[in-house]
Amino acid sequence: MSEQKITGKTYDSQLLQRMARYMSPYKGIFWASVILTILLAAVAPALPMLVEYTLDKYILKADATGLTWMLIIMIALLIVQTVIRYYHTLATNVLGQNVIRDIRIQVFNHIINLRLKYFDNTAIGKLITRTISDLETISNIFSQGLIQIIGDLLQLVVIAGVMFYTDWQLTLIVLIPMPLLIWATYIFKESMKSAFVDVRTWVSNLNTFLQEHISGMAIIQYFSREKQEMEKFKTANSKHRDAHIRANWYFSIFFPVLEIILAIAIGLLVWYGSKQILANAISPGVVVAFLMYINMIFRPIRELIDKFNTLQMGMVSAERVFDVLDTKEFTPDTGTFSPDNIAGEIEFDNVWFTYNEGTIRREADSSITDEKDVSTQEKWVLKNVSFHVQPGETLALVGATGAGKSSTINILSRFYEIQQGRILLDGKDIRAYKLDSLRQHIATVLQDVFLFSDTVFNNITLYNSDITEEEVIEAAKKVGAYDFIMRLPGGFDYQVQERGATLSSGQAQLISFIRALVHDPAILILDEATSSIDTETELLIQTAIEKMMAGRTAIVIAHRLSTIQRADKIIVFDKGEIKEIGTHRELLTIEDGYYKKLYDLQFNSLGI
Repeated sequence: MSEQKITGKTYDSQLLQRMARYMSPYKGIFWASVILTILLAAVAPALPMLVEYTLDKYILKADATGLTWMLIIMIALLIVQTVIRYYHTLATNVLGQNVIRDIRIQVFNHIINLRLKYFDNTAIGKLITRTISDLETISNIFSQGLIQIIGDLLQLVVIAGVMFYTDWQLTLIVLIPMPLLIWATYIFKESMKSAFVDVRTWVSNLNTFLQEHISGMAIIQYFSREKQEMEKFKTANSKHRDAHIRANWYFSIFFPVLEIILAIAIGLLVWYGSKQILANAISPGVVVAFLMYINMIFRPIRELIDKFNTLQMGMVSAERVFDVLDTKEFTPDTGTFSPDNIAGEIEFDNVWFTYNEGTIRREADSSITDEKDVSTQEKWVLKNVSFHVQPGETLALVGATGAGKSSTINILSRFYEIQQGRILLDGKDIRAYKLDSLRQHIATVLQDVFLFSDTVFNNITLYNSDITEEEVIEAAKKVGAYDFIMRLPGGFDYQVQERGATLSSGQAQLISFIRALVHDPAILILDEATSSIDTETELLIQTAIEKMMAGRTAIVIAHRLSTIQRADKIIVFDKGEIKEIGTHRELLTIEDGYYKKLYDLQFNSLGI
C-alpha cells in the first residue's frame, strides 16, 4: 500500500477486526477492561443524583445530620470511582502493551524473512518507523482509544437516559444545541483525516532521511555537503511542523466552538430551569443536577475528540504496519531436503536471471530477431549460464563491474530467484532443499563487512550456542587475527561500535573470515573478500585462506591475482554471459581473450 492509498479512516471495521485477533491471548484482561468500562458508565450519574437528593432533602430543610451522612456517601462514591478508574487505566494499558509486543515480534519476524529484493526497493527508515513509532501509536488504540471511546459513549447514553427519566422536557431544552455540536464534530473529523496522514508520512520521511544521512555521514563530510543536507533537513522538518500545526489549528477552532455550545446549553438550562422552579414544577436540586449532567455530557465529548485523534492516528499507523505484514516478498521455502552434510558439488544448468522478475517473459533458447528482442535481452543479468564445480574445487569468477559475478553467488543461496534453468547442489535442485539448511552449508565473506554493535565474540558466533570459545580462538589463530584481537581492550569481549567503526577495514574483514570459518561450511564464497585488506595483511592471510578452502568447494570473486591463479577453474563473465572457462594458464594462451586482456591491464603492472 503506497503512502497515497493510506486513507486514515476514523473507523475501519476490517482493521479493527484484524487487531482484535491479537487480543485473543489476553481475553481475561480485555473482558476486565470491558466490565470496568461498564462500571464507570454505570456510576457516572450517581454523584449528580446524590447532589440532587441532598439539596432537596437535607440542605433546603437544614438537616445537618442527614447532610453529614450524604457527604460521607459521596466521598465513598468518589473513592470507588477512583479505584475503578485506576484498574481500568491499568488494564487497558497492559492490554495495549501486550498486543503491541506481539505485533512488533510478528513484524520483525516478517521483515527478517523477506527476500533481499524487498529491501532493495524499500527505505530502511520507513521500516524502522513501522516497527517502532507506528506500533506505539497503535498501542494507544487499546490504552486510550477504542475501549475509552466505547466507555465515553456508554456514559453519554446512561447520563442522557437519567436526564430524560428525571425531566424529559428540561432535557430536550438543554439538548437543543446538540445538532450544532454533531455538525461541528463531523466537519472537524473530515478536516483531520488528511492532516493525520500527512503527519505520519512526514514522520516516516524524517526517519528515512536521518537513517540514511547518519549512516552516510562520512560521505557528507568528505564532500563538504553539511550545509546542503542541512537545508534538505530543514525543508523536511518544516513539512512535518506544518502538518502538525494544521492538525492543531483544527483543534484550536473546534474547542472554542465546543465551549460556546456548552455555554448555550447552560444558558438554556438556567433560563428554563429558573422558570420551572418559580412555577414549582421542579425542585432546585434537579437544576443543579442537570448542570452537572451537562458538564458530564460535554466532558466526554471533549475527551472523545482527543480519543478521536488517537483513533485516527492509530488507524493510519495500523494501515502502514499491516501493509508491511501483507507484503508477500518471500523466497518460497517449499523444499524438504535437509542433509546434515553435503559434498559441495555445484552445477548451473542454462540459468537465466533478472532482478526485474515479472517484467520479462522470454524463452531462454529463443533467438533474437528484432530490436524489441535485443531490448529484452539486455534486461537479463545472467544469460544461459552453465558450469560445473566438483566438490573441493575452487572456482574464480572474473569480469567487469556489473558482469554478473555477484548475482551468480546471490542466486546460489537463493537470495534471489532465477527465472529459467536449474541450479543443482550435489545433483539436487536447490529448491528441493529447506532454505535454512541450504544457507547453513554456504558461508560468504563479503567486501562490505557488516559488524553489529556487540562483542567481537558475538559478531563471530552470531549467538550460535553450538560454537565454542575454543573453536573461535582456533579459527582466529588460523586466519592470523588472534594477536590483533587480544590487543583490543577486553579481547574477544571488546565491544564493537556500530558497523565496526572503531576497527580498521582490514580488521573487520579478518573478523568476517573467522565468522565464516567457525560455521564450518561445505561451500565458501569470497566476494572481493581481500579488497579491503592492505597488501601486507593480504600476504599474511593467503595461507589462512588456503586452509579455509581446503576440503571445501570455494567460489572466489577477486580482482587480485593471487587467489585467482590457484583456482581450479576460472570463469570470465561479460554482460551476464560466460565468455571463457579454464585455468589461469589455459586462459592466458587465448589470443585476444577476455582474461588475457584483463591480465595484461591489471596484473602486468605488478611485474608478473
